[in-house]
Amino acid sequence: MKIGLTGSIACGKSTVSAYLRELGYAVVDADALSHALTSPGGAALPALRSAFGDAVFDGEALNRRRLGQLVFADAAMRERLNALLHPMICREIISRLRALDTEGGLVFGDIPLLYECGLDAHVDRVWVVCASPQAQLSRLMARDGLTRAQAQQRIAAQMPLEEKARRADACITTDISLSDTRRQVLALLRSTCERRQP
Repeated sequence: MKIGLTGSIACGKSTVSAYLRELGYAVVDADALSHALTSPGGAALPALRSAFGDAVFDGEALNRRRLGQLVFADAAMRERLNALLHPMICREIISRLRALDTEGGLVFGDIPLLYECGLDAHVDRVWVVCASPQAQLSRLMARDGLTRAQAQQRIAAQMPLEEKARRADACITTDISLSDTRRQVLALLRSTCERRQP
């Protein structure tokens, strides 16, 4: 069974994803695939240079911070970036999930833009990782060194978390203790496996 794990920026999805790996589950990480495509020598670099110019590069290396500032401040630029990267990332995610999907097992896709890219059609269930708006904002500011306005801009650029939660099969809350978040994950795993029993 393929389970899509999603959420919004700074909601704790990476924490849940890391715990699933700790438990021995295979996790296909969309961010890692995107990083590989945009690392030195990555397949997406020529198209990115053509679309955004030398200003977002330091020599041969992509300056991710500069690109991020550009696309989060301009919806048209963000659309252009998504149009370049998303098809490449989506093809790879679908291919890897299929390859890892075994009889009786669970495989996870850690996919921030699962709904935005239509990848919910390629998984059997969706779990969304949620946090309160206050926790999300303070985490994002601390993690990325952003001002409140910059953090709010990045949150507003994504599909609202309430919409993701409404569409998901299950929600995992992370603005509680780590042990309580882990207990939620274990309970979901148990109920999912029980449901699959003949």
